[in-house]
Amino acid sequence: MSFETISPAALHRIMKEEEGEYAFIDVREQGVHSEGHPFFAVPLPLSHLELKAPRLLPRRSVQIYVLDQGPELPLAKRAATKLAELAYERITLVEGGVVGWHDAGLELFTGVNVPSKAFGEFVEEACGTPHVTAGELAKRQASGEDIAILDSRPFPEFHRMSIPGGIDMPGAELVHRVYETVPDEKTQIVVNCAGRTRSIIGAQSLINAGIKNPVSALKDGTMGWYLADLDLAHREDAIAPPPGPDALAKSRKAAQEVAERFGVKQIGLAELQTFQDEATDRSLYILDVRGEDEYRAGHLPGATHAPGGQLVQATDEYVAVRNSRLVLVDDDAVRGIMTASWLVQMSWPEVYVLTLPTEEMTEQGPAPAVDIPHAQTLSPYELDAVLSSGEPVAVIDLATSLEYRGGHVPRAYWAIRSRLAEDHIFIPAAGLIILTSPDGELAHLAASEMAALRSDAIVRVLEGGTNAWAAASLAMESGDTRLLSKPEDVWYKPYDTNDKEAVRRRMEAYLTWEVGLVQQVERDGLARFRLF
Repeated sequence: MSFETISPAALHRIMKEEEGEYAFIDVREQGVHSEGHPFFAVPLPLSHLELKAPRLLPRRSVQIYVLDQGPELPLAKRAATKLAELAYERITLVEGGVVGWHDAGLELFTGVNVPSKAFGEFVEEACGTPHVTAGELAKRQASGEDIAILDSRPFPEFHRMSIPGGIDMPGAELVHRVYETVPDEKTQIVVNCAGRTRSIIGAQSLINAGIKNPVSALKDGTMGWYLADLDLAHREDAIAPPPGPDALAKSRKAAQEVAERFGVKQIGLAELQTFQDEATDRSLYILDVRGEDEYRAGHLPGATHAPGGQLVQATDEYVAVRNSRLVLVDDDAVRGIMTASWLVQMSWPEVYVLTLPTEEMTEQGPAPAVDIPHAQTLSPYELDAVLSSGEPVAVIDLATSLEYRGGHVPRAYWAIRSRLAEDHIFIPAAGLIILTSPDGELAHLAASEMAALRSDAIVRVLEGGTNAWAAASLAMESGDTRLLSKPEDVWYKPYDTNDKEAVRRRMEAYLTWEVGLVQQVERDGLARFRLF
């Protein structure tokens, strides 16, 4: 199968014009992506392409540009072939991959979620968002000042580590819940995250909404607290309560004023139906910006869960098509409007808020799984018996390297799916090969590929994946015990290591990188953030 190609310079010109829809996808692993990529390149690893493409690329006729490393790691044609098999129609390969982009003298950005993080730095600089250092905050706390510390991260991040005394109030929940949590207008409010972006956006959200309290962002978040040699709290459970009627009325009034200031457009079901009718010609994302529990309890059919704070913080994890239509669904407009106001400032051309009562959100549970072919399976107890028999078998775990480190089937190997062809040779001879992944879906996708590589072996998938193994209370092993592939599948956060000195070095490097994004964006010339 052959595909059209485009030079990096020509693609850069198209991106600079910002006209029409396109998706620029990087099919390398996220860890490799983080080492250097073009500004608007969206990570869609070849390993997970079939599972993620339908959500990230909802329109099959959209123009897709496919990027890989270049001649030394040629993944683009393999990815393009899979996309064509999924019925995507307009697929173009970027000549020379990332190497070609660099050789053309174009800017490469390290890190992940770069457009969102660069936007956060732009906001702080343009708006003069107040901040407080970790040392200053600790002194104020010690002196007994009235301070509310609002953590703008999702609960799992907050639960892992937080500022002592903090309350979890993720992103778009800040304006939604602040009046219930902080009723006294004299209370100082400090918004924090792990680093910088969500602290800045969160604090500025409250300021934009006209909160009368003194508001500031915690400079450098929990990383700044750690680097100041202050003790972090762990496994805290303080979650901001949902707003009562009076608090919600205040939040709605504040949000409507934000909508007027930033030109946020609000629509009804009739307009949404029109957008859905046009979805074959115009990419449409329906994004539910509420909390996960609310989404699972009932959501609009076809809506994807995208909590507002995370949608702003990591837009490229939810939306891959530039200049597409975004409809944000909420049940009281506050979270939808606040999220939309930031997307408007990020120069997203069409953002709409749809507010519906919960009784009209009739679909329950998680978003439907992608329909993929399933291979023959072994139950967890059958696999346990096989492993106990002493027969020559091999278990290959295709989870992320971080998930594998946290817990896996004893004696399992770890590999990146897209590298099985190169790395399976390191597995000893075995008559039975069992593939697994957290829920088993990725393992099912890889089963036929593994069978073609090891025609002398029987290939099976662990039924329900490693999650089912753990749920059966079977023994687990942890650590980086048997790595077949180089663990560069994900971007490792600064604290994803037990080496305290390494943590400090990574945090300092990360914070320096984040602050430096504004200057690099100016050199690149692609971003057009808006200042109101």
